[in-house]
Amino acid sequence: MSHELRTPLHAILGFAQLIEAGSPEPTPGQKRSIDQILKAGWHLLELINEILDLSVIESGKLSLLLEPVSLAEVLAECELMIEPQAQKYGIRVAIAKLGAGCFVNAERLRLKQVLINLLSNAVKYNKAGGAVAVECTPRPPDSIRISIRDTGPGLAPEQLPLLFDAFNRLGQEAKAEEGTGMGLVVSKRLVELMGGEIGAESTLGEGSVFWIELKGRLHRGGLAEVADSAALAEVGAQHTATAHTVLYVEDNPANLMLVEDILARRADIRMLSASDGASGIELARSAVPDVILLDINMQGLDGNDVLRILGQAPATARIPVIALTANAMPDDIAKGLEAGFFRYLTKPIKIDEFMATLDVALKSSQRP
Repeated sequence: MSHELRTPLHAILGFAQLIEAGSPEPTPGQKRSIDQILKAGWHLLELINEILDLSVIESGKLSLLLEPVSLAEVLAECELMIEPQAQKYGIRVAIAKLGAGCFVNAERLRLKQVLINLLSNAVKYNKAGGAVAVECTPRPPDSIRISIRDTGPGLAPEQLPLLFDAFNRLGQEAKAEEGTGMGLVVSKRLVELMGGEIGAESTLGEGSVFWIELKGRLHRGGLAEVADSAALAEVGAQHTATAHTVLYVEDNPANLMLVEDILARRADIRMLSASDGASGIELARSAVPDVILLDINMQGLDGNDVLRILGQAPATARIPVIALTANAMPDDIAKGLEAGFFRYLTKPIKIDEFMATLDVALKSSQRP
């Protein structure tokens, strides 16, 4: 279901983004229409993701691999992910700087999913010019509480028991901010599957605190403030005169056309394409591209087969391979990264994110 629903959305959202950034610029009327397409499309994607997540959880078929996870690392990644949304709404986000000795027992990917959902809500339903603060405190005997505090309008006492009901947006339906009413339900189920608890406290007119508690441990200095970790390497828009070669292996014509149109705007990139895994391998061996974009679900050799075969030949083993796929469930992503993909991008793509990832891969391919 995830793959079949995401594939047409990939074309809708991808081409809409291209039109939005096209030349000549859309007229004001066209821009309003494009904005509505994108707004509805991203909302539909969010709804699909959360309904599928909840379906898997409630079927009892979701198994989590719990392990000690560094809170400092996860919160740093969440901060980077939430920053664009916070800037859009003019919200200040302050996340506690933790030492390297603070760990919780969780599945890393699912913990990030829960934290991003809570942070996104804290930003989205805040007041103009408001703030969000994230704090971590030990809870006896062996747990750590992560609290996300906002300066929003708060909730009435009678609303608190309804927070974790599916499709209940507590009166937010009439407001401009779109939501599914599913995020907190999914978060609650995931936290419980990780052996933890989730809850909220709120004062009407003053703001809310959403918290999760997970089993964890602190080593010396685990909650001490430390210097900021090194920022992610910047990927600028500077391009050399030398053209890079990018090979895209994809059997869906609409997906292929979309990426062709995106890369056509980059004079420093020459794109090659193959419509199946076997011809993709042959082209990779003969052209030795700088980067390979690879779909997963293809007839014959699928993307995982292609990646494995490429990794066996010295000429192609070092080429960064980016998965570009509608296989978007967390288990798919984890398995893909474990299999050796340089990055794993899911459809529908966000063009800015896609180009930034491609630039990182191109930079990596130039290293000795």
